[in-house]
Amino acid sequence: MAGASAVLSDDSSLSRLDRGLLKLETTFAFISGLGAFGLMFLAVVSVVGRNGFNEPLRGYVDWIETAMPLIAILGISYVQRQGGHIRMDIVVGQLRGRALWAAEMITTFGILLLMAALVWGSWAHFLRSFDMTKPLWSRDSTIDIGLPLWPAKLIVPVAFAIMCLRLVLQLWGYGRALVRGLEHPVAVPLVQSVADQAAEEVAHIQGHDS
Repeated sequence: MAGASAVLSDDSSLSRLDRGLLKLETTFAFISGLGAFGLMFLAVVSVVGRNGFNEPLRGYVDWIETAMPLIAILGISYVQRQGGHIRMDIVVGQLRGRALWAAEMITTFGILLLMAALVWGSWAHFLRSFDMTKPLWSRDSTIDIGLPLWPAKLIVPVAFAIMCLRLVLQLWGYGRALVRGLEHPVAVPLVQSVADQAAEEVAHIQGHDS
């Protein structure tokens, strides 16, 4: 989306499903943030060990390698729900009403097809790594300290599958808006005007001051 976005809610089944999925997305985004914090902590430990004891953290690069999917991918559906992914809005940004919802449906459906293919491919990649007959259930591991790679590979299809669920809900939301001619549909990110963004920021600041 271009600019900040807002997602409206009501008592419809679509909105209830949207809020239910948001709880899972928020949890995954929080875990992703913990992963980033954990890597910063490991960096401090490694630097202190190298400078203070001439012994950096062993396998630091391995930990970074296995944590990257956690940090970069686990929160992808949460960002999609908030309309935070970067895209070109030169054409779509000029549309209004049913034309806008039709365009959003087409682009969202295209993303859904891509994500479904990525779920299939990343799951196959995980299966090539996972083997319960092997030590640590893994056919492959990192080079330095031998961390199993299948947990990191499993994160990718799981995160992409949640993304697919989000896209299905957004297709429902855009289709509902298209059929009913809604101006402010629920469960889809709506681009806010500058005035709306300012009002929301003021309300947010006042909430912290109270």
